[in-house]
Amino acid sequence: METQGFMAASNYYRFITRWRVRATAEEAYAILSQPLEYPRWWPSVYLTVRELQGGDASGKGREFRLQTKGWLPYTLDWDAKTVSTREPYHIIMTASGDFVGRGIWSIVPDGDFVDISFDWKLSAEKPLLRFLSFVLKPTFEANHRWAMDQGFRDLELELARSRARTVEEMNSIAAPVGPARLAGKSVVAGALLAAAILGLAIGTHESHQPSEPAAESRG
Repeated sequence: METQGFMAASNYYRFITRWRVRATAEEAYAILSQPLEYPRWWPSVYLTVRELQGGDASGKGREFRLQTKGWLPYTLDWDAKTVSTREPYHIIMTASGDFVGRGIWSIVPDGDFVDISFDWKLSAEKPLLRFLSFVLKPTFEANHRWAMDQGFRDLELELARSRARTVEEMNSIAAPVGPARLAGKSVVAGALLAAAILGLAIGTHESHQPSEPAAESRG
């Protein structure tokens, strides 16, 4: 799997994530097109998802309210709307709330595999992200890459569960990593983030201190 970040000014981000998994396009689409199931199979990132409005038979027009997180100690509250679908190859969604933008899932069959990409363009509107992006952008980008790494592993587990034929086979598949098991990592990340913010505040304060007048030379 691969996630690319594109550096841009201020609070704008663009990520392109690529996953290659052994599956059919139909299998992958069936999982990715159902956001209500994300907290079950991708629990380290998707904490809650609630449907606000149903769509048509293709899923177009469905709206959801989500709460998500990464390994950094903050959550994101946002709404998603499915604006276009082409089963089993394409899903386009828009986002509003703590960030604003659009995401495109693309699924391309390749023999026994599918190549899945997620193209995510957004501006961060949550105050923490909006006002600190100019200095902590690489950290926020690393947080997104971590979240997508989790999704790749969890999608492979969910595909295995969907193919299990017996209870024993189902029970042999590892459970996805939930937020409780990541608590220690979040505490450490929180301390590092707080230290970075404190350092930024001190640096900003010092830069605004009046400089002492230069000593007069005496002849």
